[in-house]
Amino acid sequence: MMQSPIRRAKRQSAIRMFASEFGESTLFDRGPGEFDPGFVISKLGARANRLLVAGLLDRLEERETSNGGKLWQGQLRDASGLHFFSVGDFAPEEVREFISDIESRHLDGEPILLMMSAKARWFQNDEGSVYTSIRPEEICEIDRTRYGNWLVETCKSTMRRIDALNVALATDNSRAEMLSSGVPADLIEGFVLSLNHYQDVDVEVYRLHVMRALDIAEGRNEVQAPTPQKQEISSDEESPNTGGDLREVITSLISRMDQGDGADFDSLITNASARGHDRVAIEEELDSMSDSGLIHEPRFGWFRLS
Repeated sequence: MMQSPIRRAKRQSAIRMFASEFGESTLFDRGPGEFDPGFVISKLGARANRLLVAGLLDRLEERETSNGGKLWQGQLRDASGLHFFSVGDFAPEEVREFISDIESRHLDGEPILLMMSAKARWFQNDEGSVYTSIRPEEICEIDRTRYGNWLVETCKSTMRRIDALNVALATDNSRAEMLSSGVPADLIEGFVLSLNHYQDVDVEVYRLHVMRALDIAEGRNEVQAPTPQKQEISSDEESPNTGGDLREVITSLISRMDQGDGADFDSLITNASARGHDRVAIEEELDSMSDSGLIHEPRFGWFRLS
């Protein structure tokens, strides 16, 4: 009698996520099947099975395991906080070799920027406390330019979740109403789970982290940009909702971002949205500034000051 083939779950795509969003996640979800993948569910509704993260290697410690193997435990700092990772006998050989090779450079104090594709991990102790970490599957060293590109793309992903969550919050938390209200279909399952689990999600904290990340990507802050996780916004810090007059914001952004070819539309939308402005209002202001001759498009979707 021929046996049925074992059903394996397909490999999940790695999503971009800042350390603050992942580190504050306390919900884990797995399907009923033996091989169904598990997901860490963030407050912004992301369903993370695998992550694509990047940042400065903040700490790396080598330990010996009970069976005589090696285990490296480290921290990767991005613009919002720290990712905690571990590399041991379970890791691919090339990952173990890479970590071993950079260990001495890290101990010598050399700043090292890394990018990792990693498995999301979730643990709850007997007292009920929840901890998240990542297990690198692929890892490489990157330069500042590539880190800046990762920051921008991660900002876009984060802002997409923030904007969609604001729409989802106005619904009755049903899949049908979210879909009819314009919530992207790929985010609905995560929102249903997160809204049933988390209470009073403060999206402005994540918006502030996006602003800080964009400052680093634009070269206005150092790469390290240490920001402890779960830090409260002090009263003397600029709130993301006080980003200034929209026209002034757009003018400032184009001035900083224009390296000769202009500032691209998507980056302008992401940056201005992170400063608390509505996408529709940003698009209308761009049209108005174009009509009045304050800006022009040397090519479609790229803006320069006149």
